[in-house]
Amino acid sequence: MSTNPKTEKMLRKLIQQVLKEARDQVANSIHGRINDPRGAAQSVRRIAYKKILGGNLNIYNMKKRAGKRSSYEPPRKLQPGQRGGNRVPRGDNTKRWMSYGPHDRSAVLRWLNEGTDDREAGTRGGKLHGNRGYIAPRNFFGPIADAALNRASDRLAELIDTELTAMLTQK
Repeated sequence: MSTNPKTEKMLRKLIQQVLKEARDQVANSIHGRINDPRGAAQSVRRIAYKKILGGNLNIYNMKKRAGKRSSYEPPRKLQPGQRGGNRVPRGDNTKRWMSYGPHDRSAVLRWLNEGTDDREAGTRGGKLHGNRGYIAPRNFFGPIADAALNRASDRLAELIDTELTAMLTQK
């Protein structure tokens, strides 16, 4: 029955519905596992395929910026008048990264998920020098997404059964 255009349209709608639910579950789980003041968990994407019936969840870059800007400023740890802190003004690249909104922060999720090599300051022609360490891989996305997609496939099977039953009883 999936060759019937009406049935195919109904299946695509159901797939999009369960993928949206799975995406929301993954975003909520990620938000609970990492310190996420800028909402990087919202950059989890869902894709429903056009040519075949199916879809996926991922944390890869979007093709263009979502458009929302973040006005979040990290809290200052110094008391007013206290000496110390970073006296070097922020560079353009840092300002750009800090302005990214929740849907544009997929790179941050990938860094936390996959880890990084040693990071060095001043590699872009800046005045800073020094090793900033590395981010250890946490590998949180795979298990969370697999569990959410398994629940989504079970839910999709239930929805398909009820829809097909309703379509067959109408005839």
